[in-house]
Amino acid sequence: MYRYLEQRLAGRLLEFLKLHYPGASLPKVVIEPPPKVELGDFAIPVFPFAKPLRAAPLKIAEAIRAGVGPIEGIAEMQVAPPGYLNVKIDRAWMASALAADQEPPTSMAAGKILVEHTSINPNKAAHIGHLRNAILGDTFVRLLRYAGREVDIQNYIDNTGVQVADVVVGFTHIEKKSRVEIEALASQPRFDYYCWDLYARVSQWYAQDKENLKARSQTLHNIEDANSETAAIAEVISTAVLRRHLETMDRLDIEYDFLPRESEILHLHFWDAAFTKLKEAGVLTYEAQGKNKGCWVMRRAGTTSTTEGTGETEQSDQISEEDQKVIVRSNGTVGYVGKDIAYHMWKFGLLGRDFAYRKFYRYPNQHDCWISAMQGEKDHPHFGDVAEIYNVIDARQSEAQNTVIEALRGLGHNEAADHYTHFSYEMVALTPRCAAELGYTLSDEDKSRSYIEVSGRKGFGVKADDLLDQLIVSAKHEVDSRHPQLTDGERVSVATQIAIGALRYFMLKFTKQSVIAFDFKEALSFEGETGPYAQYAVVRAASIFKKAAIDPDTFFQDSSVSSVAFTKFLTGDNADEFWELWLAASKTSYIVNQCISTTEPAYLAKHAFQLAQLFNAFYHRHPILSETDESRKQFLLATVAIVRRELIRTLAVMGITVPPVM
Repeated sequence: MYRYLEQRLAGRLLEFLKLHYPGASLPKVVIEPPPKVELGDFAIPVFPFAKPLRAAPLKIAEAIRAGVGPIEGIAEMQVAPPGYLNVKIDRAWMASALAADQEPPTSMAAGKILVEHTSINPNKAAHIGHLRNAILGDTFVRLLRYAGREVDIQNYIDNTGVQVADVVVGFTHIEKKSRVEIEALASQPRFDYYCWDLYARVSQWYAQDKENLKARSQTLHNIEDANSETAAIAEVISTAVLRRHLETMDRLDIEYDFLPRESEILHLHFWDAAFTKLKEAGVLTYEAQGKNKGCWVMRRAGTTSTTEGTGETEQSDQISEEDQKVIVRSNGTVGYVGKDIAYHMWKFGLLGRDFAYRKFYRYPNQHDCWISAMQGEKDHPHFGDVAEIYNVIDARQSEAQNTVIEALRGLGHNEAADHYTHFSYEMVALTPRCAAELGYTLSDEDKSRSYIEVSGRKGFGVKADDLLDQLIVSAKHEVDSRHPQLTDGERVSVATQIAIGALRYFMLKFTKQSVIAFDFKEALSFEGETGPYAQYAVVRAASIFKKAAIDPDTFFQDSSVSSVAFTKFLTGDNADEFWELWLAASKTSYIVNQCISTTEPAYLAKHAFQLAQLFNAFYHRHPILSETDESRKQFLLATVAIVRRELIRTLAVMGITVPPVM
């Protein structure tokens, strides 16, 4: 409701100003939260209107206050120097709307949104860094769906790239295994762990003799031939590892709709179609000399040429060597970015080609995940041809992402480029304590660092399944001591919910551009800004209703609490404490919209923490079930019911469920 009131208020102010200042070019109405709740619930700076309206801010603010008229849900407006409007919400109106769970519909942009996330190279086990990508992406999907948007979830599979080629090299050149032997290994439960170790060994093999790198080049070339034995081996490895990745993410309730593979982009000639268009549009040029001789290149995103003698910057057909981005190598193989350009043209429905599709993985809820194929099933969902794209890819891929956007612009698809968002984030590392707990031997220098970077090529890192397993074991130790009356299966279930809540919250509470140093003790703490702390607030709220033998989900249908009670307890002396909690609970949709518009899920984690924090303070100050004043008791229960509901919703958008006990 907070978001709805904010939009209604901004709309009424603009209507008033347009009516009384016809012809003026008006800026957007900016609404901010005041620093203290006693000052109001919305603060509107009027300064931006002073110049276009040729009037003093205070004069404009006073004119609005006096002339805008009554606005449903708004109690009063006050003018504050040097030029603010402080607006107070009608508290009883807001509380009644919250109690009735009213959330008026807001206008939504049309069209399907595609969120691509996870996109792990299918060459080894998923690690902790991949978990940040998947959790960010999955939460963003949940945010969009909460806001009423239609979303497709895709997980791009680079099954013909260097990383897969390196594992193929490990099996064929180091271990000298046949396809039959590799297939036997691939059928084992933790084949991805085997590949993890082999991948590190391959990196060491390359370092021993640079001549060994020729095996990588030849393998890369052979993988692109769909009929080769090398391609068949790569298919066995990548498919088996991919299935393990999906099983790992399924543990976190992370699902996908479609798995487009790079092999089909090549073999179904997506790249050929894109290549023709890129050459015809002059986006790609052929280099006949220099270090990139024999390559097809395009201008690196953000680079321009300077006309000699004028100092003027302009785009030029001639691209200096340092500004060239190689798209097709001199040996004819297509680089990652080239295939990505073709893939994104397909995403927007600009390529004129499509995949074949087949079912690949079925989730426990019976949702099917589809995969690209050369020949597929006749009846399948429609993928691609979307209105907006969000790619969750780490910050190191910014240049590649910008190159794809510039290619779209070069092809004349500016609208598509404008609706392509690189959802960028920074890496995940380990605290020295966490690394030691996982069994790594640390030097004195390592122990003194604030964090330790992981490296798949060196074999140093935390496998996602190992991390989840250890979190569950740690959480179960706490649950065992607190709830010995539960069965072992029940304690495992509770520990799993706590562990997953801890992990997901930890990955979300930091802003995207922050480097995360993961730590078990910090993540699993029941105090402070953690998942268990927020979960515990819900459990505490639920226990109040359990003791009172009241169903919290139907409380407002059965309760006698009314707008009269809301007026009584939310206004007057000592009411701000209650109101601050109700106001925070009203902001779920507002925060969701903020997260979407800024592509920053951390705001949702902050919202959950603030709500849990306010509720815990309220819980300790007010004995609820022992309250003798029945009307006050009903109001206190109403407050608990609202906070419980909004915390459950907020945590659900974060992919966090709440256990029955903590």
